[in-house]
Amino acid sequence: MSFDGFFTHAIVHELNSTLKTGRVARISQPYPAELIITIRAQRHNYALLLSANPTYPRVQITEVPFTNPAVPTNFTMTMRKYLDGAILEGIDQVGNDRIIRLTFNTRDELGDSQRLILVSEIMARHSNISLVNEKTGKIIDTIKHVGSDQNRVRLLLPGATFVMPPKQDKANPYLPNQLYSDLVRQYPDAEGLAKNLQASYEGLGRDTARDLADRLLASDHLPTTYQQFIQHFDQPEPVIIDGRKKSFMAFQPLKSAKEDLQHFPTLSALLDNYYQQKAQQDRSKELAGQVIKVIKNELKKDRRKVKKLNQQLEDASKADKYRIRGEILTTYLGKLTPGMESITLPNFYDDNKPLKISLSPELSPSRNAQKYFTKYDKLKASVAHVNEQLRLANAEIDYFENIQNQIELASPADIQEIRLELQEEGYIKRKHKGKKQRKVRASKPEQFHTSDGTTVLVGKNNLQNDRLSFKTANKNEIWLHVKDIPGSHVVIRDTNPSDETILEAAQLAAYFSKGRDSDNVPVDYLPVKRLRKPNGAKPGFVTFTGQKTLRVTPKKLPN
Repeated sequence: MSFDGFFTHAIVHELNSTLKTGRVARISQPYPAELIITIRAQRHNYALLLSANPTYPRVQITEVPFTNPAVPTNFTMTMRKYLDGAILEGIDQVGNDRIIRLTFNTRDELGDSQRLILVSEIMARHSNISLVNEKTGKIIDTIKHVGSDQNRVRLLLPGATFVMPPKQDKANPYLPNQLYSDLVRQYPDAEGLAKNLQASYEGLGRDTARDLADRLLASDHLPTTYQQFIQHFDQPEPVIIDGRKKSFMAFQPLKSAKEDLQHFPTLSALLDNYYQQKAQQDRSKELAGQVIKVIKNELKKDRRKVKKLNQQLEDASKADKYRIRGEILTTYLGKLTPGMESITLPNFYDDNKPLKISLSPELSPSRNAQKYFTKYDKLKASVAHVNEQLRLANAEIDYFENIQNQIELASPADIQEIRLELQEEGYIKRKHKGKKQRKVRASKPEQFHTSDGTTVLVGKNNLQNDRLSFKTANKNEIWLHVKDIPGSHVVIRDTNPSDETILEAAQLAAYFSKGRDSDNVPVDYLPVKRLRKPNGAKPGFVTFTGQKTLRVTPKKLPN
């Protein structure tokens, strides 16, 4: 089932019974297209999620924790300005469409009472969230600005008059009608009936239409069956159907096996379960967009630099040819005359074989010889500098490749920390210059358990890695990391773990590394006390000695 008009009807009923008359306590925007409004109702705080994500748009109460960005967006600040402390008077649905209106009562700058409407449109890529002044009908702000170049029918910009999406020529299934009865007579097969029910009724998704068709065709009394069907959405029984394709319904469909059903106490709990992993992956990709672009650009720049530096080293390795030419010219200086462009002289370093040497005609013979010595000295002196630059460039490549590896398994919270880390390192420019920035705090590493119950901690980004290795872990606990490739820091919370525990932790370290798709990954392990972090080293970089090495196949352990 999709989040269609009937499911919207059910979720509105659930939200009203829980949140109505509640007060707005907090507003945040953890992701670009998602708004969290914390509402204090019935002596409890509820996190109301309004999502305009094009893939997973919805409205629900969520218990999934979110990490807010370091700097709130302009939309967040506007919502806080107008809705902070507001009373939620009620939630209603526009017809049977996927449009939800939340009506808030608050006060304006003069202290006068005013009503604001927060409109959530759940319409795939056209999804949006708009705050509208009920009296003037003007838009205060929208989470996605839509100009006339994107939509000629509706302008969704601050200051514009809010206009509802064009209404479809379909019947509201909750108003008295006999359309279903006429359609059953015309279409006696379930597929044809479902298709035409969907074309005739507002907000009827494909799965809902098919279930209604099955019920009507199996019914002896159509009006009773129809009324019972639409009343289900006032008292839903949320289920996830684990069939060939995982789906969800507000109640058990007519044709389903009981063993394929997973029941939930509320529709919001169902949506948390259904969307958590899918939405998290989507959010991670969305949040990582700028980070990935920055990393790709930096890697491209560094690899180009390494190529150039290697060419300089290759040139420096041939520096002796300039010294030889300088010495030969000095030896046979008497044979040189001003204005010569080249001269062939015996090379006493190669059995006196003739060697043609280029000359600058504008220089004197002695200056020509000195020019070759100068070039030799310059190349030899550059070697140390080029090697240092090469070391720094390769270290930076390793750093960015490690972050690339972290992004592949990152949660949205990890992406936020990676972004903040890159801001701290100066690779991403900060917005709002001059404002005080929130201090970066590393979240907790992910926790796993080996077969004997030993706790193993895994850093999911460099901030976590540093904190895990130098703050959390005890000096005699065991630290692991894949050998010579990017990967996470892993710590066994035991000073004397069994061989089996070390093996399982090594498999986990291999899983959280660039070598996760390999069958044979070398993993170093050693006591934490042997770790060192060089002064000025980038986040996540450590040195160590006295390690042992295991070769393992990557495997994830249970949390």
